[in-house]
Amino acid sequence: MTTHDTPATGDLTTLIEPLKALANPVRLQVLQWLRTPEEHFPVNEVGVCVSHIQAKTGLAQSTVSAYMAVLERAGLVRSARVGKWTHYRRDEERIARLIEQLGRDIGDIGSV
Repeated sequence: MTTHDTPATGDLTTLIEPLKALANPVRLQVLQWLRTPEEHFPVNEVGVCVSHIQAKTGLAQSTVSAYMAVLERAGLVRSARVGKWTHYRRDEERIARLIEQLGRDIGDIGSV
């Protein structure tokens, strides 16, 4: 007979949504591109226009918008509306906290 521990709550709940968001290879790739947006997109002071992300991924606009919404709900990107367009940039502070929390809760991967 197999027993399963009850999933932990509290601090670990702040990891669940970002990790689910990063589990999709396209969302992970977009987040990587947004790390150095000037290398991958035309950039302005607001961020990267969703239309540029859509063009680079080759996916439908609705799919890219849904992917970006997942990243935003997970706290990994921030959006700003400019007219009818939405622009995105990484939330570097939240990403740094996520990395710090992963190190605390899962362990220092670099020391293995």
